[in-house]
Amino acid sequence: MRIAFFIRNRRISFFLIIFLVLVTCRNGTPEIKKADPILFELKASLGSLSQIWYPRTMDTIEGGFYPDFNYRWELEGEQTKMLVTQARHLWTASSLYAYYKDTSYLKMAKHGFEYLITKMWDTNHGGFHTFLKPVEGIYTPQGSTKSTYANAFAIYGLANYYKVSGDTAALNLAKKTFQWIDQKAYDPLYKGYFDVLQLDGTNMLLLEENDKDYDNWIRRNWKDQNSSIHLMEAFSALYGVWPDKHLGERLTELQLLIRDTITSSKGYLYLHLERDWTPVILKDSSETYRQENFALDHVSFGHDVETGFLLLEASHAIELQHDSITPVKAKKMIDHGIDKGWDLKLGGFFDGGYYLDDSDECTILNRAKIWWTQAEGLNALMLMASLYPEEKRYRRLFEAQWSYIKKELMDQTYGGWYGEGVEGNEQIRLEPKAHIWKVNYHNIRALINTIEMLEGTYVLVPEK
Repeated sequence: MRIAFFIRNRRISFFLIIFLVLVTCRNGTPEIKKADPILFELKASLGSLSQIWYPRTMDTIEGGFYPDFNYRWELEGEQTKMLVTQARHLWTASSLYAYYKDTSYLKMAKHGFEYLITKMWDTNHGGFHTFLKPVEGIYTPQGSTKSTYANAFAIYGLANYYKVSGDTAALNLAKKTFQWIDQKAYDPLYKGYFDVLQLDGTNMLLLEENDKDYDNWIRRNWKDQNSSIHLMEAFSALYGVWPDKHLGERLTELQLLIRDTITSSKGYLYLHLERDWTPVILKDSSETYRQENFALDHVSFGHDVETGFLLLEASHAIELQHDSITPVKAKKMIDHGIDKGWDLKLGGFFDGGYYLDDSDECTILNRAKIWWTQAEGLNALMLMASLYPEEKRYRRLFEAQWSYIKKELMDQTYGGWYGEGVEGNEQIRLEPKAHIWKVNYHNIRALINTIEMLEGTYVLVPEK
């Protein structure tokens, strides 16, 4: 039997695929014998992960995708439809269709697109609603602000869906979303974009009191790395299918801001910055205040290694063939994540650290190994191993990262990934497998990318 049949049949379990692959390799062709053994594991894992998420997550009653599942993959929770969650499912289903050429994924992607265009787009003020919550059985927009970050993911999903489907309605909506973001959230004075907007899209620069209980009030006039990197990610995807001049200018501008301003001299991202790009740094605040506001200022190793990849992706999208600076800075970001955030004892990347003084010591403040950070670490390590094969530590760490993911993140009983590495904490095994912030685009993207890197077909790695 052909290996491809088993790998691409989503009904075959992960372990059965591995067994069949190994048996076939022992009796197969010379070409298969030469293949990287991790490649088979990655393909099997991708098939298993795809099977556990789809079509289980499809909401065939209300539309879109269910976000909340318990550790057994049973529906459990309030099932709030968040734009980020829905858009990520659209991106993932489209990517799985591109990989497998299985039309069931294209149908799921269309299902996701229809929910975005008919339910989540704000027909009064433009832009997408962030949340739709069930109120007395009817999904209703909730929240007091709109999010540029969330709308960026809509662009990301729509562009990918158009790429595989050719549906011009999806492209037109992606264009419309970009134009809405650029009109409402762009800062003409200092460049870049604000994330937090009023419901009608107006920025919050002139507001002095939180008289309407605005979400994210403290961030109303700041900029941040998270919305910036995902706007760059979205603009890269959209530019790939719509090479508009103005979009290209905004993408280039964002890439340079992230690379040269949001990234510190040490190689990590400032999480939040004031309007004029002055970093928000809480080092001189009390320890209690820093702990209470950890989300505002720390070293996020997952975002750093992910951004190294996204910077290179942006350069590729806008065809900066002679860009000698971005590869150096992207490598520095990933190296910083390895040098400061890698667990030398167990493997995997810690969640967050902090430079408490002016020394070169980064103190780890959150030792959790969050699932999406490990996925982005896997992707970044294989990318560095492919671009710099002479530096053997990248391949060695990639293998260690994959071993960590298999041992500490993969649920061999119910399937899917845990929210963080177990490492002896059995309670983690009982936590939800999916919620609005735990979808699948990070790990499925990492698996597809690393498979293509090992097969020598990945677009960011030049042919040798």
